[in-house]
Amino acid sequence: MQSVRPLLIVALATLLLSTVEAQTPAPAPRSVAAPTPQLIPSPGPATDQPYAPQAILPGGIVVPIFPPDSPLLNHTRIKEPEVYNMAGGVPGRIASIVNIHNPSIEFHRVPASLNTGAAVIVVAGGGHNTLNVGSEGADFVPFFYNYGINTVILRYRLRRDGYDSQVDAVNDMLQAIKVVRAHAENWGLDPKKIGGIGFSAGAELTAPAALEYSEFDRTHDVAGNPLAKVSSRPDFVGLIYPGPSPFRGGASVSIPDDAPPAFIAGAGVGDAVHAIWADEFFAAFLRARIPNLEMHIYGNGRHPGDALPEGGTMSGGLTDRNGIPFGTWQFRFIDWFRDLGFMQKPGVETKAAHDVAARVAHAPRSQ
Repeated sequence: MQSVRPLLIVALATLLLSTVEAQTPAPAPRSVAAPTPQLIPSPGPATDQPYAPQAILPGGIVVPIFPPDSPLLNHTRIKEPEVYNMAGGVPGRIASIVNIHNPSIEFHRVPASLNTGAAVIVVAGGGHNTLNVGSEGADFVPFFYNYGINTVILRYRLRRDGYDSQVDAVNDMLQAIKVVRAHAENWGLDPKKIGGIGFSAGAELTAPAALEYSEFDRTHDVAGNPLAKVSSRPDFVGLIYPGPSPFRGGASVSIPDDAPPAFIAGAGVGDAVHAIWADEFFAAFLRARIPNLEMHIYGNGRHPGDALPEGGTMSGGLTDRNGIPFGTWQFRFIDWFRDLGFMQKPGVETKAAHDVAARVAHAPRSQ
């Protein structure tokens, strides 16, 4: 009996110690410093030369669209660097760019094994106050890559920086088409597969580009212009939740006989004002019997940035938009693009080009 007591004491002490340990909170884990993000894009420095735009994605080929002595540039501000606005909480992602005084294109090519020769000039929106090159620009490089489509990101001049969006920015769009076409051979492009797709305010550049190319070429193809005789006509245009076009309010505007095919997409009553502008463009081209015209107005959706009833805001560009059909417009664009022959190999005549030529050769049924 004497020998059992020490064992009981030891057992009770062990149980008591384990109970105390179980009730003692574990020490908080030591915090670990987050790794520093790498390869953060940044604008170039200010120098005594015209600002040199920098690529916003790896591998981009950046080309200012005007020569530095162009009368179309604001020479009092051309040396100012651009300003990048980064996406909150997403290191390295540019949301938008402002202070653009030396407009440029950024070219991203696909390998020869995939190359269709087509190039889409992506024209971001932002209400002429910012240039939303993230969701409505850079995101399209990997998307179009999958289909063998080359991507060009346009950086055009903004109203907030003192420019006329209906003159300066439209000139930027038309000049960008000329520059891309001038580089077609070096970049592996088919010069008859070059067009643009504009978003919101960016569509306010893309829509006039489908109408004003002949006038632009006549005005600016003068002696000494290295791009003289290079056409600024787009081979196709896309208008995504577009801002007002030249047909706003039912305005009567002359439509060229060789006007390019157009693809239009947006939300309906939830974004009624942009749907009306889309419908005005569609109706005008339909009356003129421009071939290969297509429009998708979705029953559910709002304009990017608009408040949603369930909270948050509507997203734009390629985003899924909570799974509504509006979030699949880009696949309808690819269907249309393929249907028109733009996804064949370079050098093969497209259905779009054939139909334009046929229309030019025969008077339209009505105007």
